[in-house]
Amino acid sequence: DVDAVAKDFADREKAGKALGVLSPRDTVRIEINGAHILIDYGRPSARGRTIFGNVVPWDSVWRTGANAATQLTTDKEIQFGQVAVPPGTYSIFSVPGNGKWLLIINSQHGQWGTNYDQAKDLARIPMEVKPMDEFLERFTFELPSQGTEGILCFKWEHTQASIPFTVP
Repeated sequence: DVDAVAKDFADREKAGKALGVLSPRDTVRIEINGAHILIDYGRPSARGRTIFGNVVPWDSVWRTGANAATQLTTDKEIQFGQVAVPPGTYSIFSVPGNGKWLLIINSQHGQWGTNYDQAKDLARIPMEVKPMDEFLERFTFELPSQGTEGILCFKWEHTQASIPFTVP
C-alpha cells in the first residue's frame, strides 16, 4: 500500500523521527562574470514547526541552515552594495528580525554552525525579506543571476530573504 507507506514516512518526518539524515548537506553553485561561487549548507525541514520567531528566534544570530556553518566560497571578488568580499571562503550567518534581516559574512569557516565569533565579521548587510504564498518545507538557498549580477536568496516556511550582489 504505497499511500500508507508515504503517510508513515510523512508522519515520521513531522514528528522529528524521519529515517535518514534530518538536515542533509547541499550545495548551490553558479558562475557569474568568471567568478565561481558556491554555497554549502545544511537543509533542515519544518516538520510541522513554526520556524521564524520560534525555532529560529527573532533578533538573534542564526547559523542560516543546520549543523555545520553555512559556507560561501568565491574565487573572485563579489560586492554586496558597497561591501567588497575578497576571494576566499566565509561563513554565512543572519539575524532574522520581524520585518528586518541582516546577512552576516564572517571570515571564520569550517566550524560548527553555533560557533560564531562576531569579531571575525567581515560585514553585516541589510537584506530584503518578503512573505511567500507557498509553504516551503525544506530550507533552500538559490543563486539566480543575470549578466554580472546575482541574488543570494534563501527561503523557508513562508519567508524569503535576499540580497543582490555583483561581480566586478
